[in-house]
Amino acid sequence: MSASHTHDHAHDHDHEHGGGRLTRLWHELTHLVTPHSHESADKVDHALESSTRGMRALWISLVVLGVTAVFQVVIVVISGSVALLGDTIHNFADALTAVPLGIAFLLGRRAVTRRFTYGYGRAEDLAGIVIVLTITASAALAAWTAIDRLIDPRDMDHVPAVAAAAVVGFVGNEWVARYRIRIGREIGSAALVADGLHARTDGFTSLAVLLSAGGAAIGWQLADPIVGLLITAAILLVLRDAAREVFRRIMDAVDPELVDAAETALHEVPGVVEIGELRMRWIGHRLRAEVAIVVDGQLSVREAHRVAVAAEHALLHAVPRLTATLVHADPTPTPGVPDPHAELAHHAEARR
Repeated sequence: MSASHTHDHAHDHDHEHGGGRLTRLWHELTHLVTPHSHESADKVDHALESSTRGMRALWISLVVLGVTAVFQVVIVVISGSVALLGDTIHNFADALTAVPLGIAFLLGRRAVTRRFTYGYGRAEDLAGIVIVLTITASAALAAWTAIDRLIDPRDMDHVPAVAAAAVVGFVGNEWVARYRIRIGREIGSAALVADGLHARTDGFTSLAVLLSAGGAAIGWQLADPIVGLLITAAILLVLRDAAREVFRRIMDAVDPELVDAAETALHEVPGVVEIGELRMRWIGHRLRAEVAIVVDGQLSVREAHRVAVAAEHALLHAVPRLTATLVHADPTPTPGVPDPHAELAHHAEARR
């Protein structure tokens, strides 16, 4: 006995802790005025709304980084600063990472097909890999520039203008980083979070340019390459975090707290005697679950299905960003009656 439905939420069940008092107040008000529905005819498609928010985050951050990079290009032309040129290249590269992620969000909106039965949400994971590779390239470029400057120190012209451009670059990148990471976590997109971390690495690079300008102002030529190497190390740390996030998503890892929340919710459902196998996986920024529950073997098929639907409903409320659940109901063992799953045992052995 299984029950599975794809639900369109009329409001957001993402119970994050960082929303603030105003967010929580708004959440409570929407509970009062918005029907608590999971019917397919609901007007608000939560998954589509998440993709829309992700696209909006990409476009806004693209504009901010574009303006920042254009301003820096002007300063590069008048100052000839190689360090600032490298920072500008980083900013353009970071802006361009919006392209694969935007394509992934658009693909994620496509309906399932007989070939892609789970849809195209995994495109976000592929975009995450591209972003990690871009961060890696940024780290390599930063290291190469720093080493080259260490071997061949150079003077910097128009130091105040370079310092101003560095500040603009840092502020722009840090704002974009915070915005992307916040939206990425709210909609459950590991790729968007990784892209935000990438923006933060470019902010570090801008900060390095500022420190290099300070060193140049006091006549210390080695300030630029030394700070550049330190920033390269910082970029590698960010790369580690981004790679770990994307790797876990590709390997179907979920936060154990989500599993705990699911088990707690299932135990509270009337009619659920025991919880069997429970699995969860991310498909893009959407979470799916599969669970086997044990119900009273004397229940009718209709009654067992009712318990399965209640279990599914409880999971959709308890687990943030869960959009689809498959619930399988098994009867309690009956003395003297063979386990109906016994004939499947040899298939499990063959897979080992």
